[in-house]
Amino acid sequence: MRILLLADIHANWPALAAINERFDACLFLGDVVDYATDPLPCIDWVRKYALATVRGNHDHSVAQRVVVKPGGTFRRMSAAMRPRHFEVLNDEHLTWLAQMPVTRYLTLGDHRFLLVHATPRDPMDEYIGDNAEQWQQRLEHVDVDFVCVGHTHIPMQLQLEKTQVINPGSVGQPRDGDPRAAYAIIDKGQVEFRRVPYDIDQTIRHMRSCGIDENIVAKAEVVLRSGGSPTASGYSEL
Repeated sequence: MRILLLADIHANWPALAAINERFDACLFLGDVVDYATDPLPCIDWVRKYALATVRGNHDHSVAQRVVVKPGGTFRRMSAAMRPRHFEVLNDEHLTWLAQMPVTRYLTLGDHRFLLVHATPRDPMDEYIGDNAEQWQQRLEHVDVDFVCVGHTHIPMQLQLEKTQVINPGSVGQPRDGDPRAAYAIIDKGQVEFRRVPYDIDQTIRHMRSCGIDENIVAKAEVVLRSGGSPTASGYSEL
C-alpha cells in the first residue's frame, strides 16, 4: 500500500496543488488553514482525498474563531490573514475543522498507525522535534508501527524500539531552510521524504489580491522563499 503523508498546508493552495503523487491512501496530520489566504481549495482537497485526518492547533483556532494574541512574525501573519478565512469559509467548513479528531488510530495493510498533530500527551500544541528520549516517554503506552505527526514544519524520521515517528514536514510553510513543499510517502513500510517546488509568486499575489497589509505580505514572502526564516539575510528591516 502506498500512503501519502501531508501536514501543515496552511492555506497555501499552489504548494498543495504542486504535489502530484499516486497513492492508495492519504493521511493528513493537521493545520490546513492560516498563514496564507486560500484555505477553501485546500480544505476541499483534504475532504475529498484524505482517508484520515487529525486537527491541528490552527484548525482548532480558526474553527473556534480564537482571537490571535499579539506576538512575533507568525502570530502577526495569522492575525492578518485569518479574516480572509472567515470571508470564504462557511459554517460547514468551520464545523468540519472543529470536528476533526485530535488523535486517530488506524491499520493500513500490515501496519498500525497513530496520527496526531503534535504529541499524544498534548495533541495540538507540544513541540518535541527529534528528541528520542522524550518521544519514548510520550509513546510508553502506544503500540503502533508508525506515529505520524506534523506541527514543527520540519521533516523527521525517528526509529524507536518498536515504533517509527514520522513528520513529513510542511506542505505550505517549510521551516527547515528548503522552500519547496514537503511531504512523505510510505510504501510497503518504507518511508521516503520528498520535496517539490511550487509557484511562490502565485501565493504572494493571492495575499496581495486579498488586501493583506503589505508589511505582512513582505514578511510572509521572506518566510516562504527562505524556507522558514522570518529574519533571512537581507530582510532584517522588515
